[in-house]
Amino acid sequence: MQNQTVSILGCGWLGLPLAKALIKKGFIVKGSTTAEEHLEQLRTEGIEPYILNLSPELEGDEPAEFLESETLIVNFPPERRSDIAEYHVQQFSSLIDALQLSPVRTVLLVSSTSVYPMLNREVTEEDADSGSAGSAAGEALLLVEEMLMQERSFQTSVVRFCGLVGYDRSPANYLGRMAELSNPGQPMNLIHRDDCINIITEIIRLGQWGEVFNACSPGHPSRIDYYSKAAEIGGIELPPVNEGGEPSPFKIISSSKLEGALNYRFIHPDPLQSL
Repeated sequence: MQNQTVSILGCGWLGLPLAKALIKKGFIVKGSTTAEEHLEQLRTEGIEPYILNLSPELEGDEPAEFLESETLIVNFPPERRSDIAEYHVQQFSSLIDALQLSPVRTVLLVSSTSVYPMLNREVTEEDADSGSAGSAAGEALLLVEEMLMQERSFQTSVVRFCGLVGYDRSPANYLGRMAELSNPGQPMNLIHRDDCINIITEIIRLGQWGEVFNACSPGHPSRIDYYSKAAEIGGIELPPVNEGGEPSPFKIISSSKLEGALNYRFIHPDPLQSL
């Protein structure tokens, strides 16, 4: 991996520490932001910084130069808007046009388990079905996943992360804004940022291209257990628990494919233990 160049489209909460981790492993890293005030921070961390926007056309600082890399990591979510699917497809159409003219040969798309509906059971990668995603954002992600996977000028792997936690993303931050704790028995699907970074790095290191992986900690605490412990640790009062009504629908994300293909062992297998 020494001196391999990776471009990260989206150096935010996940992308910035990912870039720093890759630099420590000997990668040359190019990183993009949409805000000029973040350029100096990227530069200070040893990242070659670019301002880029997909609105929906790819615009900004030398997009062709940013894409002079072996690998591109795409790390930005669908925008919240009424035409979310159509707009996200337009963004990726522009990106793919630029990729076809670039030396990039491998792409890693950071996607989400919002592509899955609530099936009231464990779900695997095969359970994603266009037209029945778990949300509008999930439907948009399924469309762009397919666009990238069908391209022949580069290989794509997709990693579908569940709820991202760790560091400043603490459940204590949400407790104070909850009027009530609904669906207390619903199992949670969470993954720590440390595992996200390690998983992306391992996919690149092992050359696991042309694959779709779920990435979710194997422990699935109930909402009541998770938020009760968070409240106890934070010294915060738990909001009233709403236990009425029918049992809420759920899904349990399986990462067995990823664990087998990467021989991966989670750093934080139990979200309750990493609070």
